[in-house]
This record gives sequence, C-alpha cells and structure tokens, in this order.
Amino acid sequence: MSLVNRTVVTHFILLGIPNTDGLQTVLFITLLAFYLCTLMGNLLILSAVLIDSRLHTPMYFFLCNLAVLDIGFSSISTPKMLTNLWFQHQVISLGGCMSQVFFYHFLGSTESLLYTVMAYDRYVAICHPLRYLLIMNWTACIFLVAGIWIASSFHATILTSLTFTLPFCRSNVVDYFFCDIFPLVKLACADTHVIETVTLTNTGLVPMTCFLLILASYVHIMHSVLKMSSDNGRLKAASTCGSHLMVVTLFFGQCAVIYTQPHLSKLMVTIVHIFGNVVTPMLNPMIYTLRNKEVKAALTQLKGSLIPTR
Repeated sequence: MSLVNRTVVTHFILLGIPNTDGLQTVLFITLLAFYLCTLMGNLLILSAVLIDSRLHTPMYFFLCNLAVLDIGFSSISTPKMLTNLWFQHQVISLGGCMSQVFFYHFLGSTESLLYTVMAYDRYVAICHPLRYLLIMNWTACIFLVAGIWIASSFHATILTSLTFTLPFCRSNVVDYFFCDIFPLVKLACADTHVIETVTLTNTGLVPMTCFLLILASYVHIMHSVLKMSSDNGRLKAASTCGSHLMVVTLFFGQCAVIYTQPHLSKLMVTIVHIFGNVVTPMLNPMIYTLRNKEVKAALTQLKGSLIPTR
C-alpha cells in the first residue's frame, strides 16, 4: 500500500477578481459604494415596514425577509473582496471558507424559494382576492417562511459537508474571488464525482423548479388580469406584480447565464457572479421603493420621525 503525503489545510488563498491589475482602487471604491447602498437601502425597507402598521401584511412580511437575505447575501463575499483589494490580504481561514460556501448556498436557496412564495402570494391576491386573508393568514405565512429557511439550511449543510470532507492536498490556492464548491473541488486529491453531481443537481434543480412554479403562477395571474373589466384593476395588478417580476428576472437571469452557458470565460462568470452578489441586492430595495406608493409613504413617515420639526 502506497502512502500519500497529505497536508491538513488550515487556510486558503483567494486569487481574487481576474485581470484587475492597476484597478484595485477603482474597484474598491465602487464595491464599497454598492455595499453601503445595499445596507442602507435594505435597512430602510426593514425600518419602514416595521414602523408603519399599514405595511403589516403578508406581502411586506415577505419583503422584509428579502431585505434580510439581500443584506446577508451581499455580506458573504463583499467584505473579503474589499479587504483583498485594499490590503492585498488574500488569506482566508478554513472556517471562513466553510462559512462562505454554507451561506452562499443557504441564502441562494432561501432566496429562490422566497421568490416562489412571493409569486404564490400575488397569485392568491389577484386570482382569489375574496379568500386572500383566509389563505394567506399569519400562521400560513410564518409556516412558509420558517419552512424555507429550515429546508435551505439542510440543503447548504449537505453541500458544505460533502465539500469539506474532501482531502485538499494539491494546493490551497483558490482561483476565484470567494470560496465556492467548484473552485474548491479542483484542489481535492480524491474522487469528486459525487459532490460535483450533487451540486449540479441541487443548484440547477432548486432554481429551475422555483422558476417553473413562478412562471405557472404568473400564467394564472395574466389570465385573471385579462378577464378584469376595470382598467384600474389591471393597472393595480400590474403595479403589484411588476416589482416582483423585475427582481425575479435579475435573480434567475444570473442563474441561467452561469448554469446554462458552460463555455463562458472565467472573467464573464466572475462578472455575472459579482453582479448577483453585489449589485442585485442593492437594486432590490430601489425597485420596490420606486414602484410602490405604500413603501414611499412609509419611508416619508420614517424620515419625518427621524428629522424633528422645528
């Protein structure tokens, strides 16, 4: 029996964003601005919904969960990217790397499922308005959201466990800007067929199933909207669903580009990933704020409570 020398990996080195020599300062300022806008925008949404009792409805309950997800999702890789760009500190601990893998797949799965539940909420509101409060009661909403978070935690735990039970003996240099499964399995000196198959199946199956369910919901919604005799009813339905459709397109568009275009260059995949991790969480509160009169009113009320009148 031959013995193989194996070194226990205690840290990894992230190579960062490719082809960025000389652009570190510009990227740092840009990413920092995006990150601060993400934090501020989503915290404002949370605050507005919490202080305005008119927004204590299932729709805005789900929106608060989305705001929490956006804050968490943008915080997975952005702070480490900023550290790498400014201080050139590319080392990440084993625990930090495990955290990035876990939370990336945990929050990504949660967001997919949450968009599906939000589509169902809009379907019930438009197609069954008289039964809306009966179907989307608080018990049902809390049960749905709790189920989403719990199911996603199991999903991420399985993927993270399969990844970090692999022996990493080839290198500890991760050719990416954050720890993800596929860059990590390249460093393993064992059979990675199982983890690659499970990851491709899960990361493809969950978004695809969610997207098809959302599509089915909006087919029914469009059918109901076309049958409405009132123009005001149609406009209200379009306004209600427009924001959700925009954020769904941003989220699942990114997934489609990454997982249906295997021949994309590493630079293009990195750009799409950064857009999804950094830009989309910043855009979501803007989309809901700019298109929603109730949220605008709540933000105005919040502003009035923060700025004392003289």
